[in-house]
Amino acid sequence: MTDRVKKYADGGVGSGLFDPAQLVKALPDAFRKLDPRVVVTSPVMFVVLVGSVLTTVFSFLDPGDWFGWAISAWLWLTVLFANLAEAMAEGRGKAQADTLRRAKTDTVARRLVGEREERVPGTSLRIGDLVVCEAGDTIPGDGDVIDGVASVDESAITGESAPVIRESGGDRSAVTGGTKVLSDRVVIRITTKPGETFIDRMINLVEGAARQKTPNEIALNILLASLTIVFLLAVATLPPFADYAGTELTMVVLVALLVCLIPTTIGALLSAIGIAGMDRLVQRNVLAMSGRAVEAAGDVSTLLLDKTGTITLGNRRAAEFVPVRGTTEAEVADAAQLSSLADETPEGRSVVVLAKERYGLRERHQGELAHAEWIAFTARTRMSGVDVDGRKVRKGAAGSVLAWVREQGGQPAADAVETADRISEAGGTPLLVAVHDERGARVLGVVHLKDVVKDGMRERFTELRRMGIRTIMITGDNPLTAKAIADEAGVDDFLAEATPEDKMALIKREQAGGKLVAMTGDGTNDAPALAQADVGVAMNTGTSAAKEAGNMVDLDSNPTKLIEIVEIGKQLLITRGALTTFSIANDVAKYFAIIPALFAAAYPSLDKLNVMHLASPESAILSAVVFNALVIIALVPLALKGVRYRPGGADRMLRRNLTVYGLGGLVAPFLGIKVIDMLLSLIPGIG
Repeated sequence: MTDRVKKYADGGVGSGLFDPAQLVKALPDAFRKLDPRVVVTSPVMFVVLVGSVLTTVFSFLDPGDWFGWAISAWLWLTVLFANLAEAMAEGRGKAQADTLRRAKTDTVARRLVGEREERVPGTSLRIGDLVVCEAGDTIPGDGDVIDGVASVDESAITGESAPVIRESGGDRSAVTGGTKVLSDRVVIRITTKPGETFIDRMINLVEGAARQKTPNEIALNILLASLTIVFLLAVATLPPFADYAGTELTMVVLVALLVCLIPTTIGALLSAIGIAGMDRLVQRNVLAMSGRAVEAAGDVSTLLLDKTGTITLGNRRAAEFVPVRGTTEAEVADAAQLSSLADETPEGRSVVVLAKERYGLRERHQGELAHAEWIAFTARTRMSGVDVDGRKVRKGAAGSVLAWVREQGGQPAADAVETADRISEAGGTPLLVAVHDERGARVLGVVHLKDVVKDGMRERFTELRRMGIRTIMITGDNPLTAKAIADEAGVDDFLAEATPEDKMALIKREQAGGKLVAMTGDGTNDAPALAQADVGVAMNTGTSAAKEAGNMVDLDSNPTKLIEIVEIGKQLLITRGALTTFSIANDVAKYFAIIPALFAAAYPSLDKLNVMHLASPESAILSAVVFNALVIIALVPLALKGVRYRPGGADRMLRRNLTVYGLGGLVAPFLGIKVIDMLLSLIPGIG
């Protein structure tokens, strides 16, 4: 967990609604958002703002009307509470942006012009410029390392204090402006213009300045605006009925009635829900380039996951020692450990560890055998070993070790070859262990290397299956190896020996079937597939091409985070749906609370619908307006935190929504308005 995520988890930036410091910071923004040019982006709240202005004007015309002043005050508070919800959601992102701004410095760049260097301001760099950075230098702009290798401190972006390696010629060549070189020297080709760097984009996005409304959000806004127009027309028809019945409805009463009937709750919280969804990704060190990507993640039905580093640990590890006839496991383990001391690869280290843990062999070091001749592992020989005390020990790829045994005058054991073939067919990697001593050259046994599946992956894939998501493992391995790993991990399908073209074709096939596809990648060869996928998560350690192609960037470069991203996307959609259900049910309940109280005097039969027995028409209207404002502020924590997501089908989620939020939205106004009415009735002149 990064330092920044810990801060969120421990009650820092994202600690919740009632953090006094957060409230104080959000209040000025809430008042600034009263600007009609800002409020007009939310049609529902714009109607409330216009109503607030109208009731205030009529209150000034009749200063002695306490009812008009009370309605005006609570209508203004309704708009302010809506602005406060959005300001608090944005405030969480602004705290992140402040951290990023501290990382964004005006640096002096050492630009290469031919063979010489010249010092220029970082802001004057252009795409294609070459700059030199050495230990202690701040990288002046986004780019790719084209020469050299260096250790880079990226804590300003990721929050992780551990440095990372950036080098030319691979998928870890991308560097970010504002990060610091800790060692060595690199030459960087600039890939972005000043003001358009990765940090600049992050600042704009986490602050919400660059947040665009998603298609679903726009559609919901249109629905809310339509409902507002319908209720506006309905309220406009009431004065003639009131005149006919001999009841007077003032402009203040009509405005209050309209505000209570339109879907103000979801209208007030809609923007905060979207911002909070992106903020939850930021808490997990994922940068979404658009709200559309977060929403799409919630609707993903196919998940493409790279095998190495995502499903498996990435490095094959020794799993067992298999002896040939006439040899014991302990002998194989001892020889394998001894011959692996000159093998610095992760596979070689795992052989030493397995021999120590499973067979109790003390880990030896090259220094203890000073007179020994060590044979280091190389990609050319594909073997490692040692010559000591007249004994030669070798461990390595089957073909290399078998050839060595023959060179020493020995004959490979048939069961060793059979065991190696069996391990290969099962998806593992066999390493042969051989010795040449007074008994001649012979194979002692086989080390079984496995691509180890990460703990808990099968359970996570089972959970995704319950969510209705199909998982596909992508690997460059042969089909046999791929099938073995896929079966062990529990994925639904796999694509073996995958090329960039194969990935693209797979994504297009899934999309042609009406499915939304998500995938991760970090290399230039992943860029086409990342761009084609509905949700493309690029690793921050990857190339600039990958980060430009994807619509999300994982700052921690943890491919398994794609699963969390899908869960956050679903949580965003569920939260929006739940609060919309609550808001509409809320309006229905308020309708039955207010209308009977207003017309019961003229139409006594309506008194049967006045189930709450409110004290008076004025008390009924004022209670509804007060409840309408308070319910917004009460739901802000839920909008920011999000409704808890539980894997299940759409029918189950619909039942839960209707039961919890639909029924809750009907019951809450009856209870809340009645309690407020009872309190108001205690005030002289109201009851």
